[in-house]
Amino acid sequence: MTTKHEHYYVPAQSAWPIIGAIGLFLIAFGAGTYIQQLNSEQSSGGYILTAGIAVIVYMIFGWFRTVIDESMAGLYSKQMDRSFRQGMSWFIFSEVMFFAAFFGALLYARMIAVPWLGGASNNAMTHEVLWPTFEAMWPLVTTPDGTKTQAMGWTGLPLYNTIILLTSSVTLHFAHVSLEKGKRTALTLWLGLTILLGLAFLLLQVEEYAHAYQEMGLTLSSGVYGNTFFLLTGFHGMHVTLGTIFLLVLFCRVLKGHFTPDKHFAFQAGSWYWHFVDVVWLCLFIFVYVL
Repeated sequence: MTTKHEHYYVPAQSAWPIIGAIGLFLIAFGAGTYIQQLNSEQSSGGYILTAGIAVIVYMIFGWFRTVIDESMAGLYSKQMDRSFRQGMSWFIFSEVMFFAAFFGALLYARMIAVPWLGGASNNAMTHEVLWPTFEAMWPLVTTPDGTKTQAMGWTGLPLYNTIILLTSSVTLHFAHVSLEKGKRTALTLWLGLTILLGLAFLLLQVEEYAHAYQEMGLTLSSGVYGNTFFLLTGFHGMHVTLGTIFLLVLFCRVLKGHFTPDKHFAFQAGSWYWHFVDVVWLCLFIFVYVL
């Protein structure tokens, strides 16, 4: 009796990983250069950062197209599907660690560094030597050079964005349930609504940033509070942008008749990612805006 082995597809060599690496390098280099040039007349960092983002978007669409073509050609087996699930799980875990580092920096500054500079834990002498007029408070709205800013409240745009993003998780769940039940029309409507909510979130965050810079004096150079605020909300906004692109690709595939109730891991992966982004925002809203 012969044993039938399952076919395992091995993709050909691809240029997309190196293209993605180039895009990430441009983003990192451009962001660092942009921050260094905030108070100078030069602005090359912004152009490099924009170029890096464009390369990443190009890579995402190109790589997605390759994987979609391979999937629709029936090249993937059950083992390949398990590999995709493991890969997506590890990717989301890496993202958890990514945001954990930034939340850790926020909590360290807030719970340890600021009280320490204020003379807590028997550091009265250090307080007198380093910053005698320093008041241990959070948000820290006065920088060492005396520049004053304002703290971003949790009401208004941040609260609206929280409601929008949490609602988008609900609509995406309904879209997933509709897919599992084979209801294509409901799937299209719920997924389209989720994308619109994601775009609304991004537009409101742009408005929030404009308000912070132009009216509140809250910028990246506004001390540790401004740094942590824009790094956490900015990186989260970048993830929402990537998640929205992911959902747009899924929406186009749904319109083309892709996915079945039994075979739709790409949709499930997009759902995992979007729900993760929503959970991160909920933590961010509590620790950055409310507390």
